[in-house]
Amino acid sequence: MRGEMKGKKKKIEHEKLKGFFHEFKAFAIKGNMIDMAVGVIVGGAFTALVTAIVSHIATPMIGILIGVDFKSLEIELPRLYGNAEPTTLGIGLFINSVINFVVIAFTVFIFVKALNKFRKKQDAPPTQPPPSADVQLLTEIRDILKTQNTECGMRNRGNAE
Repeated sequence: MRGEMKGKKKKIEHEKLKGFFHEFKAFAIKGNMIDMAVGVIVGGAFTALVTAIVSHIATPMIGILIGVDFKSLEIELPRLYGNAEPTTLGIGLFINSVINFVVIAFTVFIFVKALNKFRKKQDAPPTQPPPSADVQLLTEIRDILKTQNTECGMRNRGNAE
């Protein structure tokens, strides 16, 4: 009896595992998952590109304009507890990282703004063209006939009483 319980338990665990992998496969094959993977890869490449531009072009240009070499910009902290090596804060590297962040954040902002504008155009209901002259004329005739019928109906009610 104990052997049967173990067998059933293993079978249930196997079915759960099989269901889990089937669900994962369905999730991984969905278009959204693939789109997200492509986005992560392109985002990584874009980040590398922006980092190279900021580190090798933008920061040196800014450094030339203000007369500071960002790569070597460091603050040396006082030596405490008899440390032989000075402790430094790499302020220049931090400034590079801040510039990287601003450039990437601005680019993502522009991209999302353009995407939202595109989505609004898609989501907007199509505008109907104005009715043709024939339809406008028929609508006016209908409205005139309605008012005449209501006036006649009121006169007839007055005569009937």
